[in-house]
This record gives sequence, structure tokens and C-alpha cells, in this order.
Amino acid sequence: MRQCLTSDLGGYYTSTAPSDRDQFGTKGDFVTSPEISQIFGELVGVWFVAEWIAQGRKTDGVYLMEMGPGRGTLMDDMLRTVRNFPELAKAIEAVYLVEASPRLREAQHKLLCGDNPLMQNDIGHESTSRHSTDLKIVWAEDLRLVPKDATKTPFVVAHEFFDALPIHVFQSTAPPAQEAQAPDTIQTPTGPTQTQRGPRPKQNQWRELLVSPKPPYRLKEGEPEFELSMSRAPTAHAMYLPEISPRYKALKDTDGETIEVSPESQSYVRDLAIRLGGSNPPSTPAQTIAPITGRTVSPGSKEQPVVKPKPSGAALIIDYGQASTIPANSLRGIRAHTRVSPFDSPGIVDVSADVDFLALAESAINSSPGVEVHGPVDQARFLTAMGIEERAAQLVKRAVDKERGGSTGQDKAKLTEMVKRIEGGWKRLVERGPQGMGRLYQAMAIVPYNPPKEGEPRRRPVGFGGDIVL
Repeated sequence: MRQCLTSDLGGYYTSTAPSDRDQFGTKGDFVTSPEISQIFGELVGVWFVAEWIAQGRKTDGVYLMEMGPGRGTLMDDMLRTVRNFPELAKAIEAVYLVEASPRLREAQHKLLCGDNPLMQNDIGHESTSRHSTDLKIVWAEDLRLVPKDATKTPFVVAHEFFDALPIHVFQSTAPPAQEAQAPDTIQTPTGPTQTQRGPRPKQNQWRELLVSPKPPYRLKEGEPEFELSMSRAPTAHAMYLPEISPRYKALKDTDGETIEVSPESQSYVRDLAIRLGGSNPPSTPAQTIAPITGRTVSPGSKEQPVVKPKPSGAALIIDYGQASTIPANSLRGIRAHTRVSPFDSPGIVDVSADVDFLALAESAINSSPGVEVHGPVDQARFLTAMGIEERAAQLVKRAVDKERGGSTGQDKAKLTEMVKRIEGGWKRLVERGPQGMGRLYQAMAIVPYNPPKEGEPRRRPVGFGGDIVL
């Protein structure tokens, strides 16, 4: 997936070949929620405003960050909303955009910064917001390049970011029948040698499904050249990744059970949790083991712990996937709004997989003592709680009032079209049908862990059962 999407040799997002193709929008391969309605980005902005208020209205050290910003539409709508809250707007020191695509970075710069120059810096590039000369917009190709500072308060949004991160696919296989086998005879430079097979496993094993070329005799014209094939023996990933969570272990004894694991997704969430709540306390030193004589191997650089005086900030993750089940058989390709094989036209077709939200929640909680997780809840529930219908009615009323006052100069046909677009947009975002965005997309929040005082209920973020407290 990484090679197909972000390879410098011609990835879907990072190709430098001349092209006027746009992945987003009706003329591209897919349409995202911010492109459907401005209300989506406005409500995400309101959610962060609510968290800022709930955490005491910090007056400095605040920054916004978006993972995989697309064309910059979501962040543009968020910043427009934040400008209505001058105290928060003044507290924001910078906006960080984690983006690997040079072409998308140019589109984001044009939308967010206008004609302000784009300059290189220590972690990537930076410019100035077209709305405020005091607000820096900073680009980095990877989250790890964005400085970790225990005194800062990060507000992070990741919309349709985790679905594009690589996955590993594993399948549980039953042990083969126990039967005597004659030794194999192999030819070596010194002559034939007999090899004895090792002991057969007595329990189910995880085997990895790997991308491999189809054999020539099965390759048909017009079909993808690659397919998933099961490894003959457990790979290194198969012996480790499915063993890191009780959720995976519980499925190991079920013959043919398939799971998808994204260690990179869990690593990103771990980083976000530490930024919000600080690192785990150091563990008790293990028993000293006598050093092994021989060549000395460098232990590598150690991660510097982040010790936060007080947990602060918030992360909002919105993506598609099931709320409580482990993804399986979800790897897909998307081209021209149509689902295709993920192995069709590598580098030209978008490739994605369902997000395992509970795995992300587990990673966040295990990575920092200073965070808690709320959700996932489906997008329809989240946006409805945030007031999407009320905001749409407000926009319609404003358009009608302007038309009646003669300030727009539009005819009634254009007004009708605008009202239809507003109404159709918000309803599409909360549609709960089998393939509706309101059902397929989930929202999850990572916020500071603050134990409630005795006799008081635990605070829940707005959109996840809570309300705005002014």
C-alpha cells in the first residue's frame, strides 16, 4: 500500500509525472466529506473550540494539526470557524499539516496561504496564512518531524488518513495431520543430503497473506498481475503482530479466520497520545544480564520521554470502518468512484482498507496514562449531536434573507440550486442507509484523562454524549 500510494517512483499521491488529474471531487476518484459540505469542516472546528473551552481556554502554546489534509478544504473551513473565537485564534501559534504529496502541498498552500511565499525550513516547508500574518502554516512529510513539546497543547484532526496506511493480512491455519514423513533428499555441491523435517505445530498458526505475482498460466488478459497468496510458513510479522492484542489471540483457534493489522496506524496513534498525555512512566529495570562477548552492536537512539505538567489537547479521528470488529477482507481499490481490485493499475488506483478503531483506542490507552478515548460513534450521530441540521437551516435562511433583500443579485433559480446543494450535502453526510456515509464513517476522540471529583460524572466530549460548558 505504501509503495502504491506514496512511493517516490510514482505513487498515487506522490507522482511527479505531469498530469491534470485530481483525485478529489466528482471528476476524480472519490469525494470526501469536506468537499460535500462546508458544514463538516465548520463542525469539526466547533468541536475543537469546545475542547479548548472545556480545558480552560489556554491563551498560548496551542497548535492545530491535520494528518493528510487533502486539498486543504477541511483546515480552511476550520480556520474560518476558529476566527469567530478571537481568544482561541490568538492562542494558536501554528498550523501543522502532515503531507507526503508535493502536488497536494501546493494545492493546500494556494488555498490556505494565497500568494504568500512557500519556504523551506528545518522540518519541511512553511508559509503564512492568507487570513492572518501572525499565523504560520507548516508542512512536514511525517508526524515524527513535528516537534514534541510537553508545554504545548495540540489539537489534531485525522480525516480519512488511517484508511490509507499499510496493513498486514493474517489467516489462522489448522496444524497439518500428524503423520510420518520420509526425509527429503536435496542436492548440494558436495552431493545428495537428507534433511529431516522439524516437529509439526500442534496448534493453529497465523499465516500472512502476501502480495505476489500470478503464475503465468493463470494470468489472463485484462486481469491484475498480482494477488494475495498465503505464506508457506509463519513470517516474522505473523509470529508477532497477531499476538500483541487479546482481540487477535481470541480468533487464533478459529480455522480460516482472517484479520487485518496496521502497526503503522497504531504507531501514529501512540505518537498522538504521548503528545496529549505524556509518556508512560519508566518501567522497573529488568534483571541485569551478563553481556555477550563479541562484536558490539549499537543500541540505537532512545526515544526521549515527554513529561507533561498536565495533559492537554485533543485528537479527532474520522474514517470508515466498523465500530467494534476487526477488519477482514477490506482491502480495496477506488477509481472514478467505482470499487475495483486493489491490484489494478498500481500507482493509478487509490488503495485503502477499513480502520480498526478499537486497535487505535487500545494503542492510545496503552501509550499514555494521560489520555482517554471516547467512541467510536457513527458519523451521523456525531454530526447530528454537533448541530448539522441547525447549521444547514441557518445557511438556508441566510441565503433566502439575502436574496429577499436584493443583496446577492441572484435569480430564484440560483437560490433554489444553492438551497438544494446545502440540503443535499448535509443529508448525504448523515445518511444511515447500508452504504450511507453516516453509517460507514466513524468518529473517535482522544482527550486528556481527568478523573472526576467524587460525586461528579465523568466529562464527555461534545458529540460523544457531552455538551459545551461555557
